[in-house]
Amino acid sequence: MLPALALFLVTFVGMEGFAYLVHKHVMHGALWVLHESHHRPRQNAWFERNDIFGIVFAMPAIVLIHLGTHGHPTLLAVGLGTTAYGFAYFGFHDVVVHRRIRHSWVPKGVYMQRIVRAHLVHHKTLTKEGAVAFGFLYAPDPVRSAPGPRCA
Repeated sequence: MLPALALFLVTFVGMEGFAYLVHKHVMHGALWVLHESHHRPRQNAWFERNDIFGIVFAMPAIVLIHLGTHGHPTLLAVGLGTTAYGFAYFGFHDVVVHRRIRHSWVPKGVYMQRIVRAHLVHHKTLTKEGAVAFGFLYAPDPVRSAPGPRCA
């Protein structure tokens, strides 16, 4: 039980590093054509092209959970850690920051305010170059990491 919990936690934390790298080098790189929709004002659409990433990233987790329940229990912990990160990402990014589900909650804690600010600074850049703060659940101080006048 303890090794599975440790693997779950390592996977959850590791997903932030994976998400950072994919966001910076893939979403703001070759697949900007999909991610760009997320950096533009919403057009009252429920779905944006950027949402394809969530579907693609869910597939390996589904496969890992399936394999984990069919003879490979170690993979279950990895699949569940990946899925938990996906839920945390959705809750923070889509619900808290972008309010894709309407709510009136305002982040009051230092941690939540910092990552919300960092994400909003990230969105001030409307091109694939020049963005900062690529993490989702961790972000550097947005004031210190923001480029000069571009994000002021």
